Amino acid sequence: MRTRPTHVASTFEQVSPTAVTVLALLALLVGIVALTLASVALARASRTPTTLSPAPARPLQQDDDDAEPDPVGPPAVVLNPSKNVDWPAIKRLLVQTAHEVGLPEPVFYETTVEDPGAGQARAALEAGASVVVAAGGDGTVRSVASTLAGTGTPMALLPMGTGNLLARNLDLTLSASREMIKTALTGRDRPIDVGWVRTELLTPEEEVAALRSGVAEVVQDELDLAEHGVRQSSPDKEHIFLVIAGVGLDANMVAGTDEDLKSRIGWMAYIVAALKPMLGRRVDFRLRIGDSPRDEHMKARTIMVANCGKLPVGVTLLPDAKLDDGWLDLMAVDTRGGVIGWASFGGKIVLQGVGIRNEADVSSRIEYRRGKAMAIHTSHPEAVQVDGDLVGLATSTYFRVQPGGLIVRTG
Repeated sequence: MRTRPTHVASTFEQVSPTAVTVLALLALLVGIVALTLASVALARASRTPTTLSPAPARPLQQDDDDAEPDPVGPPAVVLNPSKNVDWPAIKRLLVQTAHEVGLPEPVFYETTVEDPGAGQARAALEAGASVVVAAGGDGTVRSVASTLAGTGTPMALLPMGTGNLLARNLDLTLSASREMIKTALTGRDRPIDVGWVRTELLTPEEEVAALRSGVAEVVQDELDLAEHGVRQSSPDKEHIFLVIAGVGLDANMVAGTDEDLKSRIGWMAYIVAALKPMLGRRVDFRLRIGDSPRDEHMKARTIMVANCGKLPVGVTLLPDAKLDDGWLDLMAVDTRGGVIGWASFGGKIVLQGVGIRNEADVSSRIEYRRGKAMAIHTSHPEAVQVDGDLVGLATSTYFRVQPGGLIVRTG
């Protein structure tokens, strides 16, 4: 006869140590994925819209029959030929749709390795384009936007990348080509904010420190560094970002990703690249928001500055960030205890998605700030990225928002 046990284990006690370990690793993976999505804007998942202010449809001509119609130039399409899509078919559909809606035949410009879209968008403006369509991945979109910001000429999207994060935040269709093209040519025009990043040149002593610390080695292949030097971004150049920029761990993830591995396993390659730096050193940050007279000191793994905060797979990285609120939202991430800290971070990100913020768990910390301008200083040179593109190494990085700086075409 089988004896009935005299003690009934609690639900927690019934979970074996192995199962608990698996649950912790799953939470850890969520944390890494959330950080990776923010860093590289790469994921395959359902759309996650960002709320925008209502905007009227853009008319192709004035309603008054006696008034002269507004001049309508041809749509311009800046396309990335390296994307594995049927470009001849898409071009035919663009031409056909333009004819159907009464627009001139589109003009096509192809990006190159040397110019991923900014110069082509400039040529489109000079040709009098009524709308410039960025047909490619997030890099193409960012390059086109860098030229169109502040011009008043709308940018439309034909998302052809693996991430398409801005398109997802705008709740654009990602699959139906005809619907995408019709929206690009006849949709509504809405202003969104854009962010800008500028870095200061490193001093000779900081260059030496970067080489000695190994930080320069992390970004060497990405930036094609000289053997005994550190390539830097010019302090006169500002880099646009539409989604998220970052200093620290997330930029190191971008720099350390193996391109061959990425071609084989896609965005999961970024998670592989994250495993080593995620358990590395914490960074000493000095942060100044706007015109504040004093700096705030903090230790963190990374600091990210966002124009929008919703990501694929239901992740809400920065709950308060919106594309058209005139603010930049900052998120500083710190973890302790290795795997435990990252599992804690992953759990907090999941809870944020349902409106719960858990500050009790001290093994991870998420700090939020908001401002129209920000300055981030580090004690050692750190990598800087914008929307998944590496800018370089810096100890001083400056961020600013351009409210309503870009007109985008939406459904």
